Amino acid sequence: MAAAWVVRQGRGGQFADEMIRSGYIGVDFIGDYDIRPHLGGGAEVFRGAMNGIYQEMYPEKPRVAVGLAMGNLWAASEGIAEGDLVLAPKPDRTYQYGVVAGGYEYHPGTDLPHRRPVDWKGSINRDDMSPTLASTAAVPMTVFQLEAHAAELATLTQLTEASQPVVQAIASEVQEQLAFQLEKQLEEFLVHNWASTSLGREFDIYAEDGQPVGQQYPSDTGPMDILAISKDRSRLLVVELKRGRASDAVVGQIQRYMGYVQDALLEPGQSVEGVIIAQEDDLRIRRALSMTRNIRFMRYRVEFHLEEAR
Repeated sequence: MAAAWVVRQGRGGQFADEMIRSGYIGVDFIGDYDIRPHLGGGAEVFRGAMNGIYQEMYPEKPRVAVGLAMGNLWAASEGIAEGDLVLAPKPDRTYQYGVVAGGYEYHPGTDLPHRRPVDWKGSINRDDMSPTLASTAAVPMTVFQLEAHAAELATLTQLTEASQPVVQAIASEVQEQLAFQLEKQLEEFLVHNWASTSLGREFDIYAEDGQPVGQQYPSDTGPMDILAISKDRSRLLVVELKRGRASDAVVGQIQRYMGYVQDALLEPGQSVEGVIIAQEDDLRIRRALSMTRNIRFMRYRVEFHLEEAR
């Protein structure tokens, strides 16, 4: 099955019905500005051209907000491939789903001028989703990919081809699904309990206009689990979560995210740090981290308590 995405059609899905009737998904971010000359070269080329343009239009916006807006705009306009599945949340707790049917179109003078044609197929109810999928689909980001949910979405949307039966898809993805669900549960728990953690005493999850947008923050090498900012606004923190034991490969992964933050998001005088959170480490990751000065390792612990019924 192709990649699957959530694309929010305005705040609270206010434009969802209009876009569904018209056969599109759409986003705004930069209003009536023709971005077509800057498409076709990938996320880094787009960001290099558009970040400065957006910053000139909105000079009060910090670079993190600029990166978020232009990252979402690129994902909607070019990152989503033709044939990908898209879900549009509606105010009634349903998700309209369809298949992207073409490339970028510019529709100036409309509420959502940056569009992709979509062949809308039907709708699914949030209550029919697994808790993990429902939680992931509720992330307050305008455009983001639904990773490791292909089998469940195939079942819910019934878009799987006959040559790829759902049972086979589910069987081949069970291990990946379980791993992803454990990491998502860890992410959700950390986000919901952030204020009571040691990290929460130093940092806040990044927010824009009062909305937390630091969860699954987009970069040109993939989404960061959590992007946070210190309470004095001087440090950005990249958080990477791993279930169970972390391998030394995660060090390179978080360094790529930190490199993106350093190049694209830092304001003058700011610095970037990283933290890897897992249940266990090993000698290889300790050796790798010993050569870095701004990445730390933290362990999480799962506890169960049994009490006599009274």
